[in-house]
Amino acid sequence: MNVALVFPPFYLEPMYNMPPLGLIHLAASLGGTTHRPVILDLPLAIRLNALKMGKNIYADCARTVIREDPDVVGFSVQCTTFPPSVQISKEIKKLNPEVRIVFGGHAVSSMDERTLQRFPWIDAVVRGEGEITFPRLISALDGRTGLDEVAGITFRRGDLVIRNADRDLVRNLDDLPPIDYGLVPPLQVYRDACSLRRSIAIVEVGRGCPHNCVYCSQSVIWQRRSRVYSIDRIIREMRNLHESHGAECFLLAYDQFTARRAFVEEFCTALVDEGLHHVPWYCISRLDSVDAPLLELMRRAGCESMCYGIDSGSKKTLAFIRKNIDHEILFQRVVETTAQGIVPTLSFVIGFPVEEKEDIDATLELALKTGIPGGINPLIQLTTILPGTDLQRDYAHLLVREVDTYFSLGIEFDNGRRISSDEDLIGSDSLLFSSFYNLPCPAMPLAELNLLACCFPILVNFYPRSFLLLTRELELSPSDLFFLWTSWLKERTGMNSTGFSPQDCYLHFSAFCDSILSETVQVRRSHLRDVMKYETLCLEAGKFDVSGTHFLIDLNDVQHFRPVRNSKVITGEFLHDMPRIVRDMKKGRLDETYPDARTFLFFRQEKDRLDVKEINEYGFDFLALCNGSRTVRAICRSLYHRHGNDCSYSEFERNCVQAVLTLGEMKLIQRNRPNLTGKGGGSDADG
Repeated sequence: MNVALVFPPFYLEPMYNMPPLGLIHLAASLGGTTHRPVILDLPLAIRLNALKMGKNIYADCARTVIREDPDVVGFSVQCTTFPPSVQISKEIKKLNPEVRIVFGGHAVSSMDERTLQRFPWIDAVVRGEGEITFPRLISALDGRTGLDEVAGITFRRGDLVIRNADRDLVRNLDDLPPIDYGLVPPLQVYRDACSLRRSIAIVEVGRGCPHNCVYCSQSVIWQRRSRVYSIDRIIREMRNLHESHGAECFLLAYDQFTARRAFVEEFCTALVDEGLHHVPWYCISRLDSVDAPLLELMRRAGCESMCYGIDSGSKKTLAFIRKNIDHEILFQRVVETTAQGIVPTLSFVIGFPVEEKEDIDATLELALKTGIPGGINPLIQLTTILPGTDLQRDYAHLLVREVDTYFSLGIEFDNGRRISSDEDLIGSDSLLFSSFYNLPCPAMPLAELNLLACCFPILVNFYPRSFLLLTRELELSPSDLFFLWTSWLKERTGMNSTGFSPQDCYLHFSAFCDSILSETVQVRRSHLRDVMKYETLCLEAGKFDVSGTHFLIDLNDVQHFRPVRNSKVITGEFLHDMPRIVRDMKKGRLDETYPDARTFLFFRQEKDRLDVKEINEYGFDFLALCNGSRTVRAICRSLYHRHGNDCSYSEFERNCVQAVLTLGEMKLIQRNRPNLTGKGGGSDADG
């Protein structure tokens, strides 16, 4: 039989596409049979402009599928792509009523009977793992066996919907056939279509989750069991993907990657021994299952980034979620992760139906604190109600449609809006399409929660210290200060929207803080303005990269050298001991006062690293005079009266020469470029 495996259309500009691993597994499971699988990656087709978005996209998709002359069409159905899958399958049946339509995936596994009852053009649903079930279903559809004999499916027989017994999970994942990336376009095609800097491949490490979080569908699908592939198999697959398919980065798919320390240690050691540690990889972890030594080993083995599911800063909310996280070690683990050069994505969720305002604020404050060490990627999501979860079971009667969450975006095919037929479909069944719905939250209106989810991460990235100190100074909660800021910004800029962009934050947040503090009768935290300045200069320096800066000087004629301060390096003078304040805040200390203590810092971005270091007042003043027109001798004369009182002039001259060499090595100054117009600035002969 001809089997078309369809990855339904999806497009969200900030997200990138990777080969559909689930469909690759299904295609591999048909190997050794007479069936002929083909994978149709429709999100990639959109990226390649082979499939046009618009009101007719589903009819176009159906024609694309029918051109493969399929006997069976299988859809990999996720939350967001559930409506497109329903629409495309209906169009396929119009073109060829004899084609059998099969759905599988998380979104339908727990909604199998309801799916078949609602949509008569869908013939069967594969529940849970499909590698064993799907080939047997295909054989049954080919007439070799009866559908009643296939465990793990729900199917249609006339007007009846029949649900067969569940299929046991695959006991040993190594028994599954090796995946074949030759069934999809080369990884480089995905890379170029998504404008990525390197080719990314998904490697499945394991399946399952033993936990029982109220919102998660993973533990439902995998029956709260965890299984992993053997390390030998994982390493073989990674080597094959790297050497034969050009993979330049791996996404390790397994929610419980660090659950067993011995497994992680053996895996990382094997990567180093096999010489694959130079290929970076990403994983998912829990904060309570790693520590500094394990993180160091993971980094040595190539771990570049990882995701921590923190969820909430509220103990009440965590109890509702049924998630046990020790907040005492959380901040420490984030610091230990970034210290290794690993970038953690920190995932928070707000808007659970039991949350009050103080629960939301506890999460926002925790997000700010984790942002202080820097080098993180904060992600705040609004609660999504996934099919089959306890959250859906217990709160389905409260579902409303007000805002789109993370799991409901990506099918806006009609000029940035959903096609009207999709809207009608979603509105017709809140259970099947619950991921497009919301739960009211006692804390605040859903629109405000959504604004927090969308924009608060910008503040966590840009101004975590300043924002946190400002909440303390003004005695406002994080959410109250956030909405005060957005109202101020809207009034100042005249924007129609209440949201803001990173550019808005960079341009206006300092002015907002100055405005608020100027109205405060007595500012207790006198260092707050210095903290604000510090974070602003960090952002300013981040716009440049000094890694290409070179420093050349004729050591025989240093006195006539005309240094110019590197414009890519930012300097700042502060009224307080900023290195101490930064260290204290990184340790979680939020002291109310600090003594006056002038400090001078420089900020420079070198590739992916922001370097902030202290210099003394002499070095700061020296840099200020490096404008490209003054010689070192002239700078020396200008500085002597202020900084040379403790030494002779000749000794001070030698100090200035040494300062030039030191500042040059630090990439803080450069040789002045020749002025080709002949107007000022000196020439090469002067240097």
